[in-house]
Amino acid sequence: MSGNYHRSVIITHTTLFIAMTTVFSWISIPFFPVPITLQTMAVLLTGAIMKRYAGIPMAFYLILGAIGLPVFHNGTAGLGVLLGPTGGYLLGFIPATIIVGLLYEQKSEKIQVAGLVFGILVIYLSGLSWLVYSVPMNLVAAFIAGMLPFIPGDIIKAAAAFLIARRIQPYTTMQLSVND
Repeated sequence: MSGNYHRSVIITHTTLFIAMTTVFSWISIPFFPVPITLQTMAVLLTGAIMKRYAGIPMAFYLILGAIGLPVFHNGTAGLGVLLGPTGGYLLGFIPATIIVGLLYEQKSEKIQVAGLVFGILVIYLSGLSWLVYSVPMNLVAAFIAGMLPFIPGDIIKAAAAFLIARRIQPYTTMQLSVND
């Protein structure tokens, strides 16, 4: 790895965003069927800063939680969490960060905002699909319990992620071009 600055930046950002997602998962309000956490904001920020590489920290985050490290909401861990009601939302983090990241590679703020919206929608789609299967409940009940109450908070988290990313973007070293 000596002399490979690009790889070093990816590794550093990966550890940073795993840690941030873990800390944000501990900021939690108990709710049924899934708790309200700041994890979504961490997912969106990861995509906004790491761009196309944003899936890496989310994949490692899920692996760490699956093998038993207390990184999920309120310090939970294990395959049981991934197989429980929150599992679909957690698994949706990987494609959500990738979508946000790819759209954040564009200069247009409208496209970047669309990336944040699509990222949240992917998390919802994954989470609701898993709720319908795992709890089990019908789609309307899953929508009412697993999405509707979270929309206002997720709008605020997306707005915060957009503003934070815009503010820190000039200072990040993740300005990687497609040719790197």
